[in-house]
Amino acid sequence: MTDQPYEGQQQYQQGYDPYWQQPQHQSQPQPQHQQQSWPGQQQGYEDPQAAQQYTQQWQGQTWETQAQAPVAPAADTSYAPQQAYAEPPAPVATPPQAPVTSGYGPASIGGNARITDAQRARLEGRSPVIEPGMQPAALTALLGLLLAGTAAVGSYALLVPLVALQAVTAAGWFRLNGMWPARQGIALAFLGALVADVALLASDHAPSAILGTLGVWVLLSLVLQLRSHADADTRMYGLMATVASAALAIIASGYLAAAADAVTVGAASVAVAVLARALPLPTPASVVVSLLAAAGAGIAVGGMTDLGSEGALLGAGAGMCALIGHRVASYDYPSRFVHFTAGVALPLAAAAPTVYVLGRALG
Repeated sequence: MTDQPYEGQQQYQQGYDPYWQQPQHQSQPQPQHQQQSWPGQQQGYEDPQAAQQYTQQWQGQTWETQAQAPVAPAADTSYAPQQAYAEPPAPVATPPQAPVTSGYGPASIGGNARITDAQRARLEGRSPVIEPGMQPAALTALLGLLLAGTAAVGSYALLVPLVALQAVTAAGWFRLNGMWPARQGIALAFLGALVADVALLASDHAPSAILGTLGVWVLLSLVLQLRSHADADTRMYGLMATVASAALAIIASGYLAAAADAVTVGAASVAVAVLARALPLPTPASVVVSLLAAAGAGIAVGGMTDLGSEGALLGAGAGMCALIGHRVASYDYPSRFVHFTAGVALPLAAAAPTVYVLGRALG
């Protein structure tokens, strides 16, 4: 047995060189006797090519094993060292941005939300009050003239434009308060108005019919909100909106309870006052012009009825209430839908109690 180690074993001890190739001049035959074995070898190879093939295969496995990244001990990776967190930097004041001057911003998933004209006005430091404009005023005037004309015909004829007024009042108030859709509240308020109309047609005592219906509908609104599963603040807000909407729709029934001449003068005065308010004038001047126009319409229409010149007082009172309703419909977050519902109905609905009270006082 020779004392020289086997060629593959010698390469194992010296390490593997990936660029080493076996010399081409090796031509001496390998010894025929059994060679010394190493761990993992069961028996020697007497064929030199077989031994070379085995050695190269074993070296290839050794090179792949050495190429792997070393694995850190478990003790070194069990716990990460605690890091110290620096305090957050102080907030830096941002320079004021230029006021927004485009229309609605494009909707996107990235969060570019649409802003209303009222929100833009608040960002710019202006008043969020946006008046409905001439088109809603024209619709108010048309509905007012319908009330004035049908009142001279009879109560049942007056009922047609009055029901339309009550429906628009109920829907517009909910939308003005940002509660949309609110089908149950709108339906409840409109139903209360219809019940008040029926009670007025069946009873000779108008205050009892209106106040009784209003009291019952407050209780129904309370029961409706108690059945809601929303939080307490949302239920309270819904209760107030429902009660106010029902009250406005029911109070509009005062046109049905008032004298026919008073309805004619009052509704015509509201129509003229709203049209004058929509003129492009400064707000103080517009208010004065509207009141004067309402009083003038009261005198003109009163001369065609039994009220005569006393219609000026009725016209001025109805016009003042109409301006209050117009102002309410212009506040906070109005939209085009609000302007064509609350902006149309609230001036006429707000004037109904004045028409009833002044009509009885002057008649």
